Amino acid sequence: MEKHLKVSAIKDGTVIDHIPTKALFKVIKILKLEECSQMVTFGNNLDSKAMGTKAIIKIANRFFADEEVNKIALVAPHAKLNTIRDYEVIEKRVVETPSEIRGIVKCFNPSCITNAENIPTRFDVLSDKPIAMKCFYCEKITNENEMAIF
Repeated sequence: MEKHLKVSAIKDGTVIDHIPTKALFKVIKILKLEECSQMVTFGNNLDSKAMGTKAIIKIANRFFADEEVNKIALVAPHAKLNTIRDYEVIEKRVVETPSEIRGIVKCFNPSCITNAENIPTRFDVLSDKPIAMKCFYCEKITNENEMAIF
């Protein structure tokens, strides 16, 4: 006999699904969910027919603007967002990589001005699969293997 644990549904909020398992904690960091005062539930290494394994995050009473959601694409380019109202999914969105990234990724060039002074980082996204970004200040290319998120 199989036993399953169930996570309670949320009345209002957001469910982020289809997160690669290795990206779960990066998404939590990008969205600053460790500072969230609402219920946050996450699962990792869950079975997925499409991905093998996946992660999921449920956040009660929190909704995300497009700009904030698009940051998720840096680490989870195929994630899906479900907006929940009164226990029903009212909107489904796929994250999209923005053309510019500001203030969430560190430039890997130790000589970059953003690593020496209090200047927010700024990157132009050159490619989203795989991620490649060019620093606005030093023009070095950062790829997803070198990417460090603040």
